[in-house]
Amino acid sequence: MRIKSCIKSMRLRTLPLSLAGIVAGLAISLNYGGLNTELVISLVLTTALLQILSNLSNELGDTLNGTDTAERQGIHYSLQDGEISIAEMKALIAATAILCCISGLLMIFFSFGTIFALEPLLLVLLGAAAVWAAMNYTLGKNPYGYRGKGDYFVFIFFGLVSVLGAAYICTHSFSPLWLLPATAIGCWSVGVLNVNNIRDMKTDAATRTTVAIKLGIKRARIYQTILICVGWALLISFSLIAFKRAALYSYILTLPLFALHLKGVWTKQDKDLDPMLPLLVMSTFATSLLMLILG
Repeated sequence: MRIKSCIKSMRLRTLPLSLAGIVAGLAISLNYGGLNTELVISLVLTTALLQILSNLSNELGDTLNGTDTAERQGIHYSLQDGEISIAEMKALIAATAILCCISGLLMIFFSFGTIFALEPLLLVLLGAAAVWAAMNYTLGKNPYGYRGKGDYFVFIFFGLVSVLGAAYICTHSFSPLWLLPATAIGCWSVGVLNVNNIRDMKTDAATRTTVAIKLGIKRARIYQTILICVGWALLISFSLIAFKRAALYSYILTLPLFALHLKGVWTKQDKDLDPMLPLLVMSTFATSLLMLILG
């Protein structure tokens, strides 16, 4: 098994999106005191491992289900190009899942000092659900990603669980107001999946159902526009309520990047849409990072 091929399948360019929700949660937490270094490191590591686990599992699932073919738009990965075997991919997935569980348990321990109490145990169950969701997007007997359910799971885990979970892990508290940035990050994360599905509509149609396929190209683009605009409306609403200093609104500097993304979604198609994926990923991450740095 070549390390270079394994790294390619990990799809590290997707990590900023999974970390965007965590960074937003940390930005919220700063208003409630300092951040524990060990906790932050374990939180980031667990999130990164979950994303890598999802990417590896998705590649295996798409290969087994015949979705990743030579006609697939976008980047080709290791299984698709025959660089690693299915057995090697399964071993890599198992190792990543184990590391993810260890990191997650350490994260909970650093937060609560134990894992044998009600709140830590509930978080262990939530973590188990996150591992299941990461692995079953395209894997398993009835993968939810093939039934048009991916948008729901991405919204829940990349938005609500990521932002609210990070804030709760760090502060042991919750405010309904935090639902606004959590929903915003969730909308933009769904947007990344939707652009991916718009790009792959032609090749996906034979093997899976996605929201983009159900909507058709024009309505899928309208859906994308709604996701981006609703996310911004919610984040600005949160800022108007929670932020007292003008500098905290500096994240608005990323707004032109989102506009550029939408322009590309409406004017490009097929493989030409691929640059719109990292553009939205990095725009979302940059917005969260500015909230944290200036928070």
